[in-house]
Amino acid sequence: MNIYVLKFGGSSVATPERMLNVGRIIEAYYKKGIKVVVVVSAPGKTTDNLIEIAKKINPHPPERELDMLLSTGEQQSIALLALALEKLKVPAISFTGYQVGIITDPNFTKARIRLIQRKKILNELKKGKVVIVAGFQGVTEKGDITTLGRGGSDLTAVALASVLKAKICEIYTDVDGVYSCDPRIVKNAKKIKRITYDEMLELASAGAKVMQSRAMEVAKKFNVLLHIRSSFKRVEGTYVEEEKMALEEVVVRGVTHDENQVKVSIVDVPDVPGIAAYVFGELAKKNINVDMIIQSAARNGKNDISFTIRREDKKIASEIMEKVRKKLKAKEVIFNDDVAKVSIVGIGMRSHSGVAARMFKALARKKINIEMISTSEIKVSCVINRKDVKKAVMELSKEFGLLRRK
Repeated sequence: MNIYVLKFGGSSVATPERMLNVGRIIEAYYKKGIKVVVVVSAPGKTTDNLIEIAKKINPHPPERELDMLLSTGEQQSIALLALALEKLKVPAISFTGYQVGIITDPNFTKARIRLIQRKKILNELKKGKVVIVAGFQGVTEKGDITTLGRGGSDLTAVALASVLKAKICEIYTDVDGVYSCDPRIVKNAKKIKRITYDEMLELASAGAKVMQSRAMEVAKKFNVLLHIRSSFKRVEGTYVEEEKMALEEVVVRGVTHDENQVKVSIVDVPDVPGIAAYVFGELAKKNINVDMIIQSAARNGKNDISFTIRREDKKIASEIMEKVRKKLKAKEVIFNDDVAKVSIVGIGMRSHSGVAARMFKALARKKINIEMISTSEIKVSCVINRKDVKKAVMELSKEFGLLRRK
């Protein structure tokens, strides 16, 4: 079949008028004879509102019950979109993650997809229907509803495109593509026409909010062609694809930032083998992802370990690190919320030397202090003070020629 998977984010379906607009976009594909599978997020700020209500009732809601609650947001979207399509005389059927057979592990609020059963979807496509699937959710083998983490509808769409062998997965959002830097900070940021999986994955993991990083991992692994575009403008967006030789001409593809960071430091831990394994092993047990890590030089048989985590993990990390401190007889654990991460990304870094030095000089010109540094083959990230984020992004965009001419 000639299958397209279309994913629409919460802003695209936030109002009845926008829901009907999405219906008309789908109608255009349907009239061309394309088999359409649609993934939708909860309308507007529904998920945030549900979390707020839950925490007013219970400040520490059990994760299983939270997933049960949050999954209802997408159920609203799929039913309303089916109604919109029926109004447009486009036959459609909606499914929850449970109904369609998206099987996950039992890690509530951050579940991982184990299996997608495609038979039901294919049967409905053969009947000439548009199939609408609730994003962000799945079900365990025991029948418990789970969610896939923030931005999980991206993951649902990419995973479906993979198992259905779709021609393309189009991610409709409120921006018209991927930009070289945040256009809210840099007004003349360049729109990127084509970008590699590796670059997009690094941008997503470094804080770019266009795509969920886990979705990008799946897209790269299964070579799913992505098109990130606007649901409000009928213009071409950004294609995410395999690396091609021509793309190597660009040294730095984009600058991104992430203010959802907390720096954690455990001071005066014993300088003996196995300490780091113990510290990060305890965090891993609670599924806390650690990003940047730095360890100081030993002094008098002790050293300090610093690392960054996401802001939403701070509370549980505080409890874990206090237990770790007592176990290791460390001096103290310090949490610093006043930090952010700024990164440059580009596959051209592989063959160009001195890129990191240019980044550090650009930050120094603006008297921006660097607290931590992390590098990969195609990315350099620095932890800086949150107040310096905007001027850092602007200066790095200028340094690497990422601005369009006015």
